[in-house]
Amino acid sequence: MSTPTTTESTDNAAASAADDAATYDLTSRISPYLDLHMMFPLLEYIDSLISAGSIPYSSLDVAQARLELLKPTHMVDYAMDIYREVHGVDAAIPAEMEEQKAGVFKELEELREGQIKLDELCRNEELRASLVNSNQWNVKSLISMSTHAITPETIATYYKFAKFNFDCGDYQQGRDMLENYISLYSSPPKQRKDGGEGDDGDDDDEFGGGGVPSSTADDEKTGNPNMYYLTTIDLTLLQVLWGKLSCEILVEDWEEASVALLAVKTAIESLASSHKLPALQALHQRTWLLHWSLFVFWNDASGKGLESMVELFTSEKYLQAVTTDAPHLLRYLTAAVLLCKRRAAKAGSNSNAEGRRLLRDLVKVMQQCEYSDPIVEFVDKLSVKFDFEAAQSQLARCETVLSTDFFLCKQTELFMEEARVFVFENYCRIHHKIDLTTLGDKLAMDRDRAERWIVDLIRNALLDAKIDSEGGCVVMGTGSTSVYEQVMEKTRELTARSGGLVVNLRGYMNDVRREKSRKKAAMDAEYN
Repeated sequence: MSTPTTTESTDNAAASAADDAATYDLTSRISPYLDLHMMFPLLEYIDSLISAGSIPYSSLDVAQARLELLKPTHMVDYAMDIYREVHGVDAAIPAEMEEQKAGVFKELEELREGQIKLDELCRNEELRASLVNSNQWNVKSLISMSTHAITPETIATYYKFAKFNFDCGDYQQGRDMLENYISLYSSPPKQRKDGGEGDDGDDDDEFGGGGVPSSTADDEKTGNPNMYYLTTIDLTLLQVLWGKLSCEILVEDWEEASVALLAVKTAIESLASSHKLPALQALHQRTWLLHWSLFVFWNDASGKGLESMVELFTSEKYLQAVTTDAPHLLRYLTAAVLLCKRRAAKAGSNSNAEGRRLLRDLVKVMQQCEYSDPIVEFVDKLSVKFDFEAAQSQLARCETVLSTDFFLCKQTELFMEEARVFVFENYCRIHHKIDLTTLGDKLAMDRDRAERWIVDLIRNALLDAKIDSEGGCVVMGTGSTSVYEQVMEKTRELTARSGGLVVNLRGYMNDVRREKSRKKAAMDAEYN
């Protein structure tokens, strides 16, 4: 009986990994919630996977998909290049594409001409600064001033031109124009000219930069700081904020993208709470925001991105969006929680309780979502079912899923290391003691190497354990929860619950008052 050669085994493993990559590829499930311009980076990444033989897709199919995405845009030259890639270098460009190109240049000139007055004003820094200082940099004031020849149509055309630039692939220009457009509806806090030279010399005042609020009246006019200081929000301005976020993502300015993300979130919740955005539409808007946030959170260089992601995804309204509209986002939440859990373990005091809370909340979400992949299954097998053999099997597949996921690929090595520590920590916690020789066998290490690995974990505060050199085993810590941690755990949601009670009580009292008013009106009508 013949046995498979090493080469055959390697080929089979590669084929299995490629099949897993295709099976668990989320591109088709994520794409409906992204702006089509955001799909181009994803398709480029898939092309790189195809070239590396990591996923069994056809480059021609990807090029055809890219061509379809380009049709509604104004990126005609790019579309022509892709057309030749699909149909051959010598293929004749279709007449409709040539007509589209001519139409794009014609519309470009029309829009440029229609908004040029406002564009010139935006570029004149000295005049603009003067208007800002005199509180005249706003739509109402500019329209009322005949000297600048700004009309409502000029402002509307300026916004159309910003969107036109975006559709042409000029994301930087689109971003700058949208920033100018938003500023016309904003009211940032005013500062005194001598604010930085106050008696106390503080530099960390409310508005930053050492300035101080100019007056109480100005404070009342200040817009929402979480929303670019917009004084009001409507559905049109919400679309402008979405456009700003899209531009920041596509130019890969992740710091500004975080600001834009908060602005869109604030706008959605403001419109929803004022009933200007129906509940179902608000749910869909939140679902879109969760998908766009993946670009921001997984590229955040500040180190706080994943914590912010977990906080957003597990908040009540956004968790509803995950469980009802987008259960596939459970993959990213699971990966973020696992990495955040390890960071919490490095943080020091109360870290164990925080790590347990994160994991416990994740398990609750997993029970609400009808979705599974090797990453989710790994945590389920390890933390819920305590099936270590199955968890190890899923972990081997996790590497393929991670490395072929556009958002997670940069975290593959870190995730795998933290996951192995997670497996080992759970295994030792259950067994309390484990022989170093046995441990070496489990980790494919010799006894000395396994001991050094454990020592490093303990030294870096990643593991609550000690080594019994005489007994030749690892002894796990008790992991007991302090009274302080228990109190913090039980009172963590006290503020939210108290707020909920206040809201419910206020609603009840309003209902009582309305009922009294109705009865009084009915009695008055009866006597009259």
